[in-house]
Amino acid sequence: MSINRILLLNALGIGLLLSWALPGFTLWTHLDDGVFWFFNHTINAGNPHWDAVLAALNNRKYDALIMLAMLAIMAWASKRDRQGGWRRWLGIGLTMLVTAALINEFVRHLVPYAHPSPTVAFPDASLVSRFVHFATKDQAGNSFPGDHGIMAMIFAGFMLSFGDRVTRIASLILVVCAVTPRIMVGAHWLSDVLVGSLSIALLLLPWVLCTPLARRSSAALTGLVERGIVAYRTRRFRG
Repeated sequence: MSINRILLLNALGIGLLLSWALPGFTLWTHLDDGVFWFFNHTINAGNPHWDAVLAALNNRKYDALIMLAMLAIMAWASKRDRQGGWRRWLGIGLTMLVTAALINEFVRHLVPYAHPSPTVAFPDASLVSRFVHFATKDQAGNSFPGDHGIMAMIFAGFMLSFGDRVTRIASLILVVCAVTPRIMVGAHWLSDVLVGSLSIALLLLPWVLCTPLARRSSAALTGLVERGIVAYRTRRFRG
């Protein structure tokens, strides 16, 4: 266990929160407003193709595509892994799912702060949903912290811990692909992701990934899978 690394990452998470929460420190307010209006001014009837692209990137089918990309990266990682292959990565994946579920429950019940997305906060904001004829997500009553950001960062955290250089880079690219569309249409503020999602990841993930917890859990699940395969083959052979 690397306690120094854990404390450093926790300190970075606390620093992010303080840089956003301290009264009189307006950096994130300026960044939030600037990024939102930069993209929002491009959403109008004069840019139908751009509107359609933004709307498609915030459709549930795109969310499903991100999930498939995560599975593909993990499958790629298992193929490149000479230690345990797909069985090891199945254990890692199950551990990641449990971690994501626990962090999601933590956020739902223990994060007291909430605020609306910029498209709700600004009555004069352009909504991309007004310019397309299919379902898309462009506003939220509570956009803090960014839920897509948390899930993507959990995935990236596990890949950074267990993957090789190539799959680590792929996971970081996927984080950008997962969180950027919501910011571009105004369903999230920039700080929802860079403060909310990232600070939660920095505060909680190190206690899973920088301790023996994740490795022991994934190893135990891998062993369970292997024993299940052996038992199945034994019954099949005897049958």
